[in-house]
Amino acid sequence: MSSKFDYKKIMPRYSIIAIAMTLVAIAVILKAFYTMTADRQYWMDVAARLKVDSMAVKPIRGNILSSDGQLMASSLPEFKLYMDFQALKESKNDSLWMEKLDSICDGLSRIFPEKSAADFRKHLEEGRHQIQKNGTEGSRHWPIWKYRVGYNVLSEVQELPILSLPMNSETVTPEFTIRASYKSGFNVEEYNARRRPFGSLAQRTVGDMFGAKDTARCGLELSYDSILRGENGIIHRRKVLNKYLSITDTPPTDGMDIVTTIDVGMQDLAERAVLDELKLINGNVGVAIVMEVATGDIKAIVNMEKCIDGEYREIKNHAVSDLLEPGSVFKTASIMVALDDEVCDTNYVVETGGGIYNMYGRDMKDHNWTRGGYGTMRLPKTLEVSSNIGVSRIIDKFYHNNPEKYVQGLYDLGLATDLQIPLVGSTPARIRMPKKDAKGKQYVNWSKTALPWMSIGYETQVPPISTLTFYNAIANNGKMMRPRFVKQVMKDGEVIMEFPPEVIKEQIAKPKTVATIQTILEHVVSQGLGRKAGSKSFKVAGKTGTAQIWTASGKTTSFLLSFAGFFPADAPRYSCIVCIQKSGLPASGGGMSGVVFHHISEGIMAQSLRLDAKDAKSASSVLVPEVKGGNVLAADYVLNHFGFKVKNGWGGAHAFGNPVWGTVSPNGKSLVISKSNSNTASRHSVPDVHNMGARDAVYMLEERGIKAVIVGRGKVHEQSIAPGTEVKKGMVCTLKLI
Repeated sequence: MSSKFDYKKIMPRYSIIAIAMTLVAIAVILKAFYTMTADRQYWMDVAARLKVDSMAVKPIRGNILSSDGQLMASSLPEFKLYMDFQALKESKNDSLWMEKLDSICDGLSRIFPEKSAADFRKHLEEGRHQIQKNGTEGSRHWPIWKYRVGYNVLSEVQELPILSLPMNSETVTPEFTIRASYKSGFNVEEYNARRRPFGSLAQRTVGDMFGAKDTARCGLELSYDSILRGENGIIHRRKVLNKYLSITDTPPTDGMDIVTTIDVGMQDLAERAVLDELKLINGNVGVAIVMEVATGDIKAIVNMEKCIDGEYREIKNHAVSDLLEPGSVFKTASIMVALDDEVCDTNYVVETGGGIYNMYGRDMKDHNWTRGGYGTMRLPKTLEVSSNIGVSRIIDKFYHNNPEKYVQGLYDLGLATDLQIPLVGSTPARIRMPKKDAKGKQYVNWSKTALPWMSIGYETQVPPISTLTFYNAIANNGKMMRPRFVKQVMKDGEVIMEFPPEVIKEQIAKPKTVATIQTILEHVVSQGLGRKAGSKSFKVAGKTGTAQIWTASGKTTSFLLSFAGFFPADAPRYSCIVCIQKSGLPASGGGMSGVVFHHISEGIMAQSLRLDAKDAKSASSVLVPEVKGGNVLAADYVLNHFGFKVKNGWGGAHAFGNPVWGTVSPNGKSLVISKSNSNTASRHSVPDVHNMGARDAVYMLEERGIKAVIVGRGKVHEQSIAPGTEVKKGMVCTLKLI
């Protein structure tokens, strides 16, 4: 073979290959250009058939919890059941359907006893023979049951013949998720339903959701919607091997939980007390608010209104939105202004005459004017017997020529402060400030009778929450606290955000003035018109109020009956206001609202007398107990209430809520909580339940569809299926406890 390179033969071959490759490259470029321009719409249509545009995936809405961690509003899955008879026919299972139809209908009737098996058969046959617009027989979306059902009911339906075939398709929409089986035609729509475990308890304050998109309507649901709602995820659908698969682009971020200040026990107690009195006196509206003196926490808030059917329900949040003339509960503020300005003292004497006194052309009357009135009295007694003439004459004497000073005194007491209540519809009090004309000589919005009537609770509009905040400040030695409805935001058991108690005014009046009013209010209950609000077991302080509700025509047949106060008077823990609107006589603030106050205060104090869990410890108790693994949130609650020192916990604040898994180990004389993420990582693998109690172990297994069999007692020593094993249908795990 010659070693000489024959380029004359080789080079033409290379040239031919190079020219061919160049032509192919040019052809590819031309074809790509043609596809991008002339053929673009055709290929876009093909892609559209294989891929569904991105869709939003709704997150799970956060929970609303009571002050002790009990669920007040939570999101739970609910399902609507449907049949796709065309899919059943396409899978060639329609003959099997007819064979098993009697068994299916018998099973449905057992699950839904409101409907007979014969009715179910007739209903399903109607759907199977329904003619569609395209001429085909059989509905693609025929409802099996007209109402939504829970997961347990769905599981029972899926056990029925034919319907038990596994679902192999899922479609997500912004409103719900559709799960379907091409083999059986059975499909469900999954909804994220909002439920309140305590029913209508504090309904208007907790709030409501409405519409297919679960839009927040009112209450804390609306005010904290951005926190509770979470963030939508994004998925798209792609056709692979003739099936559509859901591909997650961005997973949804579930909403966070909010911990309210509401105490479920106090709320239930207050609602029952208000309802009982409303039914007894045939009242129209009943409001009650309980506030913790030191923090301003709203422990209970009731808004009952008589509906057209005669039943009482929460329709409107009257406690924060009703702008009505408060009546005699306002007299406390008037006397405080006079005492704080030192224009008079408790020895000041006022003449009330025979119960009727003409003030600038209008007759002012005391409630006992038909019995001759009260005559001469000292300043404290004007509040004790709620004398309209006594209070109005004191204020008119010292502020008639300078009403601006009196109104400014009311502002200084914090009565007109915007409390920034986190509930839609809340309104601050409206107290009119006197104004003069441009020359500064005559008042343009003030009459001679305005001051006397304002001093006894008319010519002003104050919502119940503002009145209570004022009385709470008196109980708190002059420190005014902002009403607090939410104290924490939590996520997976972790505190994300705190809302600490907030002081509005450090001192609403001089300490001497506050102390004097505290004593007078105690006497109102012990020896004045507020006796029915009192208790034999502890001291109560407060003020009654009975105001006429005037109509636009100047007539009145309705009354606002109030009692505002605090207890125990010698060491105030709670303040409370009760307001009742009723038509016609008799009408008495002390005899009606005061009675409700009495029942609420007695009930709350009785609850606080329960023995503390620490009393269960004896001298022979183990100093540091052995704690099983499992839900450490519940363990932390129990340990703290038994007085044990716990590190890395939640201070015993949450007895309920989503479980937080982990272990509790001793560290000297204290206990340390260690959280574990191993058992929450996957819902498709067997969890590790070693060292757990039976309750938590069974919960974790059954949550994944694994049946648990318990042998022995104590904590889990052995589990028959190794942790991490893939979960399969029908799995049974035996737990040996020692």
